[in-house]
Amino acid sequence: MAEPLFYGLDLDQHSRCRHYHSELDIVALKCGQCQRYYACYQCHDALTDHVFQATSANELHPVLCGVCRQQLSLSDYKTGACPICQSPFNPKCSTHYSIYFKN
Repeated sequence: MAEPLFYGLDLDQHSRCRHYHSELDIVALKCGQCQRYYACYQCHDALTDHVFQATSANELHPVLCGVCRQQLSLSDYKTGACPICQSPFNPKCSTHYSIYFKN
C-alpha cells in the first residue's frame, strides 16, 4: 500500500484537518525532522513521538497543495495561491510562518 501524501486528524481530501478546516486551509506542511507532510503542526504533534520542526531555508518543497498534490517551494506558497491549480491559500497562515519555516 502506498504511503499517504499527507497526515493529520479528521482529514478531508484537500488536507483540511480538525484544527484548520476553512475553505482556504488546503496545504500540508513538511516537518523538518521526519520529512512528512502534515495538515498542521498540531496534527503532527498528536500523531508522532517528536514535536514539529520547521523546515530549513534550503528545503526545496516545504509545502504540498492539498488540491492538486503538487509540491511547492516557499516562494510559490507565498504568492497566496497554487501556481498549478490556482487554488487560493489561507492568508492567515502567514502568522504561523515561524512554526513551519526557518529564516
